[in-house]
Amino acid sequence: MKLAFNTWVYSSFPVWVPSYPLGDVIERIAAIGYDGIEIGAASPHAYPDYLNAERRREIRHTLEANGLALASMLPAPGGGPGFNAASPLPEERANTIDQYRKVVDLCADLGGSTVLYVAGWQVFGTSRAQAWAWSREALIQIADAAATRGVTIAIEPTSADSNLIDSCDDAMQLMTQVGKPNVKLMFDTYHVIYRNEVSTDYIKRMGKDLHHVHLADVNRAAPSDNGKADYRAIIKELRKQDFQGYVTMEIGFDRRAVEPDRIAREALEYIRPLMV
Repeated sequence: MKLAFNTWVYSSFPVWVPSYPLGDVIERIAAIGYDGIEIGAASPHAYPDYLNAERRREIRHTLEANGLALASMLPAPGGGPGFNAASPLPEERANTIDQYRKVVDLCADLGGSTVLYVAGWQVFGTSRAQAWAWSREALIQIADAAATRGVTIAIEPTSADSNLIDSCDDAMQLMTQVGKPNVKLMFDTYHVIYRNEVSTDYIKRMGKDLHHVHLADVNRAAPSDNGKADYRAIIKELRKQDFQGYVTMEIGFDRRAVEPDRIAREALEYIRPLMV
């Protein structure tokens, strides 16, 4: 079990500032003491179309020079182009699949092996069954492309932000229907809290298929004993299940009024001792 930090709070999603170049962010997160970094595939950090082969080599070198592993990557699901795998617009669905393929390639080029899948959202006028079918078909194509690069796709239930893959059951059902060995599961405590559920139940139920974890409390606050989720129980259960993936802090990014280094440091100082 390793600790990683997500880059959203250092720029890009859903607010634009504070904003730092990716090289600076890598150095900051490494200096704080994390094992890995979760990079959002958005400008100015890592939008695939903006990174040629030379720039990708430079980023990978910066990661290696700072002893920081690429824990995972994920595209920004919103924005002008839209990356909704369940969109009623065939052009948007095709663009979403293409974007995920690009993120998969970028992830592999940077030395990573995990890309997170946000399954999209049901647009008014589209039935849930149809939205689900479109997302499932997209995931099949994405997983096939990812397999050629040795990349695992982890399905995330995003109940606080979407309306398609809401729960542990939804994520497990989609994984089963896709039936690909490189499609696994993840969860974010922020979304579990939104549903008034218990995070350790997700760990137990996902079992060996749990590939990645996000930690965040109400309002994307850092984990603490004052939070709503029971982080001590979460880490204990992950250890019991012999979880070998990354526990990633995805915090602080929904507002401008934040000190990124401070929230990253405080989260690490709280969680690291629980892992010993």
